[in-house]
Amino acid sequence: MVNMLFARFMVIYGHKFKSAFNSPKELVIAKREWSTCIGRYDEDVLVAALEMAKQTYSWMPSIAEFLQLIEKCQQSFGLPTAEQAYAEACRYASEPLQHAWTHAAVYQAGKQTGWFELRTLTQKQIWPGFRFIYKELCERVLAGEDLVMPAKQVLPAPSSSELFDLINSWAEQQALAVEEAQTCLYYLHLVERNPLRQRLLQQAQAKHPHIEFPPTLADLRQATADK
Repeated sequence: MVNMLFARFMVIYGHKFKSAFNSPKELVIAKREWSTCIGRYDEDVLVAALEMAKQTYSWMPSIAEFLQLIEKCQQSFGLPTAEQAYAEACRYASEPLQHAWTHAAVYQAGKQTGWFELRTLTQKQIWPGFRFIYKELCERVLAGEDLVMPAKQVLPAPSSSELFDLINSWAEQQALAVEEAQTCLYYLHLVERNPLRQRLLQQAQAKHPHIEFPPTLADLRQATADK
């Protein structure tokens, strides 16, 4: 793969490529280092990163720059960035089997890091380990592996009376009037994909910035169960 990559670099960058190496021995050493860093990636990803490099750099990219391009190419495989994956894993660590994960790699990274740890440890404590695990999972995906995605376990929709009771309990926790809580949490009556639901949630957050609003019914159940 490295020989193919360097051959393409030579065609794309011409004399600029040749001038980057002072001797054949230096070229051999460079190939060895590149092979160590990119050998685990699938050919399709390397080709995509190469095409991106051609449009981005007027000189042959460094290894670090090329790895950054590979990371960008991950998005074409549906893989979020490590930061996005971490935020999603933390947000749904309480009930991971009830969330529709953006990618199996995010779920597996959360599971291997530990749902309890994600809920209880600080970002400084947990982020390095999560990032390492997620990076390895992304490399496996880019190499062609299909990771296991858990079947989503959907909780039954609450009856009107149950939802009313949940909101009442939440209102008591937040020291809000029941009528105000019912108004603020009206978005929970809407299906999750309804765009109005997100707007109503944002309006409630803007009105009460000191309150953490449950984005889903599962979150509301969890919040009231922790009472």
